[in-house]
Amino acid sequence: MKKFVSIFKNKEIVNRIFFTIMILFIIRIGAAITVPGISATNELKNALNSGNAIALMDLLGGGALSNFSVFALGVSPYITAQIIISLLSKDVLPALTELSKQGEYGRKKQEMATRYLTLLLGAVQAYGIIKTMENNNYIKFGAAFPTGFWRYAYLVLIMVGGAMLVMWLGDQITEKGLGNGISVVIFAGCVRSMPIQISTAWSKWISQNMSHGSTDIIRGSFQFVLYILMFLFIISFVVFIELARRKIPVQHAGKGQNASMAKASFLPLKVNSSGVMPIIFSSSILTAPSVIASFISAEAAEAQWLQIFNYSVLYKMPDIGNFSWSMPWGLIIYTILNLAFAFFYAQMEIDPEKMAENFQKNGSYIPGIRPGKETARYVSKILNRVTCIGAIALAFIAALPPILVLSGVFGNQSNLAIGGTGLIIIVGVALEVNSQIDGLLAGKSFEQVQGVRL
Repeated sequence: MKKFVSIFKNKEIVNRIFFTIMILFIIRIGAAITVPGISATNELKNALNSGNAIALMDLLGGGALSNFSVFALGVSPYITAQIIISLLSKDVLPALTELSKQGEYGRKKQEMATRYLTLLLGAVQAYGIIKTMENNNYIKFGAAFPTGFWRYAYLVLIMVGGAMLVMWLGDQITEKGLGNGISVVIFAGCVRSMPIQISTAWSKWISQNMSHGSTDIIRGSFQFVLYILMFLFIISFVVFIELARRKIPVQHAGKGQNASMAKASFLPLKVNSSGVMPIIFSSSILTAPSVIASFISAEAAEAQWLQIFNYSVLYKMPDIGNFSWSMPWGLIIYTILNLAFAFFYAQMEIDPEKMAENFQKNGSYIPGIRPGKETARYVSKILNRVTCIGAIALAFIAALPPILVLSGVFGNQSNLAIGGTGLIIIVGVALEVNSQIDGLLAGKSFEQVQGVRL
């Protein structure tokens, strides 16, 4: 309670909160404006509830794809461009690698390259989405709508323009609001589904049993309370994983540290250092065959073998005599990809060799470990151990919704499944915003102390 009072007493934080809310309000208005001349069909709503590629695009678009709005692309092209530029900067493209070493100037140049790439990827992705939706009858064109080349040019121009505007609004949140703007935009799209999810659970277990006997009401109430408790437990588990760190003690030569200072100096390695990126990347790869097939034709998109890549269905295997069986191949592939990319991104975010080199330059060392290659090997070993725990936890949280759907716990109401990418994004962004608020409050307190001393 004391923290809330301090927040509302801090004018800068209040202004940042208000600015962030206003930007998100603008984005929600844009997400409700359908592209002129286009109407979404019921097939699109069914596709969004099936957990396929369209559902992932809707998540990254902050829910704007559900009615094919002008913000339908969301921040997806920008995220893809960031990933590509980051990968190319890791000693792949010498020009970008050199820019990454040039401080603020290099960062601005990389950001400009990311924006140009976003423009290109946005155009390609917009055309792909349009063709996919057209081939699957997810959208209908008005009678006066242009045809041929001008139809696609018109739609691509609107969707790319919307994506660039969302990117700019996200940058404004980063500069003048709270949190990372791009993450906050996705966060807003994920949060909007939570009240609907709770409302659906209430309707399923409470409202529908009101007209039945007392036994059904008691049983439904118990199921609803159990569902809420499980929901809170999963959130607590995600928070624990996001905050968990392995602390490696570090000492600094020639600093004259005493025992208490030595204990306070450590290198924190996050258990989940890769964040939500492995899930986003794994989902993109897993849904790529379906997107490509939909891009070709509606018949190709309905091919049976594509069900192998759908983690929400059981793929029927050839019968063995009179024995029929199915396998969740999509879920298995999805889990393996999540584990692999968790290790990949952890190594990309934390380079043990570069860390050991920086230790030598700064006169720092890990007690009992020789500087140089031995330090790099030690950090790499610890990183792999903690990443193994984080990768398993991340894969479990991501796989929980399809597991619950396949088990039939919620019947045909798959939107009741808890966990998944959205929950990880919500928790991660909430913790990031909380850390920024704590930093602003600490800075204000420091200024007040300095003022008293003066």
